Amino acid sequence: MDLRVEKTRRSIINGFLELRARKPLEKIRVRELCEKAQINKSTFYDHYRDVYDLAEQLEDEAIRSYLDIAHPEYVLTDVAGFVRELFASRLACERLLDILFSGNRSGLLVEKLAAGLTEMVLEKYPDQRENPVFRTVLTYRIYGGYYAFQENRKYGEEMVIELIGRMAQSQSALKNPDQWGMGAGGRE
Repeated sequence: MDLRVEKTRRSIINGFLELRARKPLEKIRVRELCEKAQINKSTFYDHYRDVYDLAEQLEDEAIRSYLDIAHPEYVLTDVAGFVRELFASRLACERLLDILFSGNRSGLLVEKLAAGLTEMVLEKYPDQRENPVFRTVLTYRIYGGYYAFQENRKYGEEMVIELIGRMAQSQSALKNPDQWGMGAGGRE
């Protein structure tokens, strides 16, 4: 990539994040962002359609970074290890996530996270793509783990992460859907 293009992009992103940390996305104007980034409006529009396009691209990049964990296969083989890796990754990019997913965009974090995690798991286990038991348990683990952490982190993040990992590890439905009396197809 051209160094000037990358420098301009970085300037836009830094200006956006500075503004976004102080105000809701819908209150940020392109003109204001361009002043902060010290660029022309036409330069901004060479890179992004509008501030929502910029926000969505940055959110998607942040989610990819969040999900860049060393052992995604642990979701079935070492659930406690998977949970520890996932939450360590979240804590590493927490400030960025808090800025991007604040205000009326806060609900998008768990939605984008769930979509990314689900796809990551299904890439490893494509034969489970249409298995309703697998998908239900996976959804429960993702949303349950996320909200359990958010609601209880005040008691100590390490303890909460460890507990969520142990609880998820004890649920072996993803490994053996037959134990739920539903068979591989999900119906009795």
